[in-house]
Amino acid sequence: MLGRAGKKAICIGSFPLIASMICGIIASRHLIKDDKEFYECYNVLVVTTSVTSFPVITSVLEELKIVNSQLGRIGQSTALISDILSKVLINFTIVIRLYNLVNAEASLGFLGLVLGLLFIICFVFRPALKWIVRNTPTNGRVKNIYIYSIFCIFLVFTSLTKWHRQFTMGPYMLGLAIPNGPPLGSIIAEKFDGLTSGFFMPIFVATCGMREDFDEFKKIDAKKIMTYSIVIGLTFLAKFGASLAILLYARFPKRDGCALSLIICTKGFVEMATISFLSDAQLVKTDLLFVMFISVVIIGSFTPILVKFLYDPSRRYKSYEKRTIMHLSPNSNLQILTCIHVPNHVSAVTNLLEVSGASGERPIGVHVLHLIKLTGQAAPVFISHDMEKRDFTDNYSYSENVVLSFMRFGANNQGAMSVNVSTAISAPNLMYEDICTLALERSASLVVLPFHRRWYLDGSVESEDNSTRVLNQMVLNRAPCSVGILIDRGYKRRVLSLGSSRDLKQNVVMIFLGGNDDREALVYAMRMAEDFSVRLTVARLICPDNAGTSSWDEVLDSEVLKDVKSNRHIQYVEHEVKGGPDTSLIIQSMMKEFDIFIVGRAANLKCEQTAGLDDWMEYPELGVIGDMFASYDVEEKFSVLVVQQHTTTLY
Repeated sequence: MLGRAGKKAICIGSFPLIASMICGIIASRHLIKDDKEFYECYNVLVVTTSVTSFPVITSVLEELKIVNSQLGRIGQSTALISDILSKVLINFTIVIRLYNLVNAEASLGFLGLVLGLLFIICFVFRPALKWIVRNTPTNGRVKNIYIYSIFCIFLVFTSLTKWHRQFTMGPYMLGLAIPNGPPLGSIIAEKFDGLTSGFFMPIFVATCGMREDFDEFKKIDAKKIMTYSIVIGLTFLAKFGASLAILLYARFPKRDGCALSLIICTKGFVEMATISFLSDAQLVKTDLLFVMFISVVIIGSFTPILVKFLYDPSRRYKSYEKRTIMHLSPNSNLQILTCIHVPNHVSAVTNLLEVSGASGERPIGVHVLHLIKLTGQAAPVFISHDMEKRDFTDNYSYSENVVLSFMRFGANNQGAMSVNVSTAISAPNLMYEDICTLALERSASLVVLPFHRRWYLDGSVESEDNSTRVLNQMVLNRAPCSVGILIDRGYKRRVLSLGSSRDLKQNVVMIFLGGNDDREALVYAMRMAEDFSVRLTVARLICPDNAGTSSWDEVLDSEVLKDVKSNRHIQYVEHEVKGGPDTSLIIQSMMKEFDIFIVGRAANLKCEQTAGLDDWMEYPELGVIGDMFASYDVEEKFSVLVVQQHTTTLY
């Protein structure tokens, strides 16, 4: 993560830390004149208020669900740089103080222990962990003996801090030395994260509060409380102001800059641990500890509320123009973002792309995003494999099959399609940020998401992933363009003419009811019809009871259908239905005839053609028609693309 940090993160991580320390020290020197004992207390207060803790920042970003946003990524990089820099400055200060107050031997002894600790971690512990990773089989689990040995080493370093303060950084550096992701980082997080975060952390925070005697607050000198509060306030404002100044200089939006500055200044459980350590060691007075505790509680409580008010990550996905296939100019390039969760999704996506009407005159830009669950590391990762030049490291080799499959697909369709592949490693509930951000950056008109349910060849359900379903729903609500959910129930092709070099024909049907989503789906289907290997049928379901009535939507439907009726390469048919049961029977009869179905989601469309079917709908994200294809237990093989037109616009 340090290697990926840019100049902006380095400046924000270092300058506010130094500025707040200088400002706090100057303020404390002006408030106290001669008492050296108070100098020590105020130095501790300034350092505690100035430092930025990476674990605290990460927990706040996760709580606000903005880890994957631009703000979250900068915040994490900044926090890590500031955290490491603060530990370097603190240890350097200790070395200087030991030299001035004790002697040179004590100073060199402390420095030697710190450097020796770093040497052991970097050149002994880290290589040993990499050896464990190399000797773990692919998709295999790390042996328990290694995991418990690592845990024992952590306990030893933690215990040594009671006798040697030099080892305070030990557990922190050991954590940074563990290779992130599977197989080692993920299994350690799986075994210990729930226990530490869910059990020990709440108990620890509660005991920190129990240490403070609120009755003693009445006995504290009001002048001291005021002095402590002034130093804390000035240090906080200096850090906030320095962070905001750098962000505004970098042309960050004002609201986003204020939000990120507040995040950098926030406090949490790490500061609680510092207060607990100072209390046990009796390094500062009780009144100061109480004021520090109250300041941590106040800052940590109000910062997330203010950030949530200032920063809305979905705001950047909204626009004044619609990003749809329908609104593209006739000869413009179509940009499609496709998402892959598991390698089984590759074939369904490539089959759809093959019949999407790509040609040299009207090429399609395909942007593939391989989504992987974040385990064993705090920071999300985004990898562009074009920039990496297909160089797969051990940490990210699990994307290799997906990347190579699409690279091969792009080579087979060179000139008609350009394929770019990326990998996003993040928490499932935050993957929508990666999808929406990439769709916005690549000016995509359509995002294709795999359906969360998979079937066996006999039509029975193989698996369901509820996290994928939730992700699809979040993308539908936030996407900066049109969205399609791809249902894969198998694949078949019909041979129509033997002896031809391209004798494989796809039977595609677009089921048209009317409305924005159906018109968007129809325009996409019409692009497919330009490929001679596609035989497109547009099946319109009409209700005879509605004859003679008209609305603005029906006028728009008629205009789009004019192009269909005049196109000799498209077969247009109409089916009269009197309600939902008739519609259901017609769709079931089509399942044996067609390979790919294109339908509109039509989530809010109320019509006679689907009357009564809403009550039986199992998956609202598919709409009434799309839900039929996912709910029926059939052995027929086909794919279904359920399209929702882009609606997230500003007015």
